[in-house]
Parts: sequence; structure tokens; C-alpha cells
Amino acid sequence: MSGRLVHIGSAVVDYVYRIDALPAPGMEKTASSYAQVAGGGFNMMVAATRTGMKVVFGGQLGSGPNGDFLRAAFAAEGIETLTPPSPVMDSGNCVAMISGDAERTFVSWPGAESVLSLEMMAPVSVTQGDWVFASGYTLSYPGSRDALTDWIEALPEQTPFVFDPTPVISDIPRPVLSRVLARTTWLSCNTTEAADIAGPGDVEVLAARLLAEHCPKADGVVIRAGAKGCHVRLADGSARTIPGFKVAAVDTNGAGDTHIGAFVSALSRGVRPFEAARHANAAAALSVTRHGGSSAPTDAEIQTFLSHAAASGGRNQEAHLTA
Repeated sequence: MSGRLVHIGSAVVDYVYRIDALPAPGMEKTASSYAQVAGGGFNMMVAATRTGMKVVFGGQLGSGPNGDFLRAAFAAEGIETLTPPSPVMDSGNCVAMISGDAERTFVSWPGAESVLSLEMMAPVSVTQGDWVFASGYTLSYPGSRDALTDWIEALPEQTPFVFDPTPVISDIPRPVLSRVLARTTWLSCNTTEAADIAGPGDVEVLAARLLAEHCPKADGVVIRAGAKGCHVRLADGSARTIPGFKVAAVDTNGAGDTHIGAFVSALSRGVRPFEAARHANAAAALSVTRHGGSSAPTDAEIQTFLSHAAASGGRNQEAHLTA
């Protein structure tokens, strides 16, 4: 495999509480478990690196205990950080509450990851064969969006750029979002985010409109569609809904990140887009059977899962997949 994934995004520390259900306003719940884990963009990076892609991080980490925690997590996964830590801020955090139905609710506090400048990003160089990824979280922060948008627009024309708008898409100013979409090579979003960009319509209409009106230079768009798996439309007009896999989900946190990381990793090694999407569906399905947002499987685990699915004659093709 040639090239790397250059991740220009945000990584935070997740404080994860498992509860039976969200408390009513003014009430309190006692969690059945608690964990402190690396989260945010870390989940996507883990998915890519565990499936064989070299990953480097070009965002900013903090200089306090959260930043130290994240640097240790990065090192454990072999992810190099290209930029120096913020001299004045620690990394941010996110409280994640995982309810009994495996769904999740978040409250986040931004830190060093929310501040980017072109000067700070100077050490982040992109070479031939690299892929670049950014998410809507970094574009939602007033202290990072302008520098990141300028940096994305200055990327070499041949460098593939992958964008995930994320659930905070409404916090991204439309002119900024339009500039980033105009440079996007692959857009991966869920159905809600697709409709937020392109307006109402079914998934086929949304995918076509995203390519025609918002991502004119894109090779394709991926719309993650819950139990339906994902819908992929390519610039040549071909489109396919790739079914997911039925699994017993215990934690959906990070499933979308896993899907994107596995998809990009597969594309980078020459897998064709529809097959890469099936690979990503399998990765996401495996991830939701495990606790934690950075629960992405290895490529060997994905191949084993797909072999078992094929042997079952397609009976596992209706899925609880990604959000």
C-alpha cells in the first residue's frame, strides 16, 4: 500500500457512562460502568490503521492530562502526531452516555483541538499517494474553521480528500461548508446530514443531488442509512445500496467512524468502491458488537466475518449498522 491517511481533525477524551436509560430532567441515574477512552477522530484513525493503512494526525492535542492520555493512545496504535501540543490548552473531552438499547448521547467540551492556525499546521505535509480526512467538528469551531478551510483548498489537486460533516453540520457556516464540499473527493454522511446539505428526498435522490449540486469534483458519495447499510453513488452515475449485516449491537458509539476509516483504507489499497463499502459495512457491524468507540476490527477479522456471511447464503444481509 502506498500513501498515508493524514487526519486533520479533532481527538478528545471520552468519559463513557453506561446507563439503562437517559434520566428525566432534574433526575439522576447511577451508571452500571464507566470508562475513560480516546475518542473523537481517534475512532476513525483506529479503523484505518487496524485495516492496514498508515495514519498520521495533523490536528492539535493539548498539553495537559487529556493531551497526555491521547498521545499514549495514539502511540499504542502506531499513529504519529505531526504537530506540537498546544502550549496553553489541554485537549477537550466528551461525556458519552450509552443507554440499554445501545444508543448514545453526548455532551462535549472543546479544547486544543478546536484551535488551528496555518502556522500550527506548517509541519503537516502531504505527499504523493496520501489521503486527507477532515470532519465537521473541526469546521464547527470558530477558532479552527478558517485555517482548515484554507488548508484544504490548497491541497494538491491529485490528493484525495474525504469529508464527514458529522451531526454538528448545522454549526458550520454555509459558505465554509460549500467551500469544503467543493474540494471533496469522497463524502461520507448519514441520511440526516445528507438532507441537511441537499434538502428533502429519498437516499437515491439525495446522493444524486449531492454530487450534482454540492460536490462537483467528487468521485462519489456514501450515505450511511442505518438498517439499510449504505448507499453509494459514483460520479459516473452508477449507484448501489450495499446491504448491512444483522448483529446483536451492544454499543453503536464510533460505528460511523469505523465505517469511514475502513472504507478509506480499502479504497487506498485499490478495492473498488462498492466492494469497499461492503468491507466498511462489515467493519461497522463488528464494531457495534463491542464496547467502546475505538472498537474497530482488523482486516483479518473483517475478512473472516465476510466469509461467514457468504457461507450463510446471505441470511445476514439485513442490518443494524451505522448512525
